Amino acid sequence: MRTYPLNSPQAAARILALTLLSDGHVSQHELDLLDRQGAADALGIGRDELRGVIHTFCEDLLVSAPVCWADACQVDPQTMAWLFAEVTDPALRRSLLRLCVALAESDDHVADGESVVLNAIVEHWGLQAELMQPVL
Repeated sequence: MRTYPLNSPQAAARILALTLLSDGHVSQHELDLLDRQGAADALGIGRDELRGVIHTFCEDLLVSAPVCWADACQVDPQTMAWLFAEVTDPALRRSLLRLCVALAESDDHVADGESVVLNAIVEHWGLQAELMQPVL
C-alpha cells in the first residue's frame, strides 16, 4: 500500500476513501455528497485528484491489504491504524470525522462496515467528545 506524507491531502483523502468503501461499494450519491460538502477544497486537493486517491486506494486494497469481501469491505484493524496514523493534525482529524459521518449517514442508514470504520476513527484519534458536539 502506498504511503503519503503526514497530514497530506492524499493521506486525508484516503480516510474518506476507507469510509466510502466500508459498506462494500462507492455510490454516486456519496461522491456527490463529497462535492456538495466541498471535501476536496477542505483537504486542499482538486476534485479529480480526490477521486484519483479513492481509485488508487481501491487498487491498493485489491493487491495488498487483507480484506474480507462479503457484504462490506472490512479492512483489518492494523491497516486502519496505519492509515489513521498518517493524519496527526487535530483540526484535520475533526474535519475528516465530520465528513466521514456525513458519508456514512448519507443514505439514512449506517451500515455495519461504516460503523466499524467510524468507531475505529473515534477510538484511534480520541475523538469521543467530538461526537457529542451539537450540529449547527
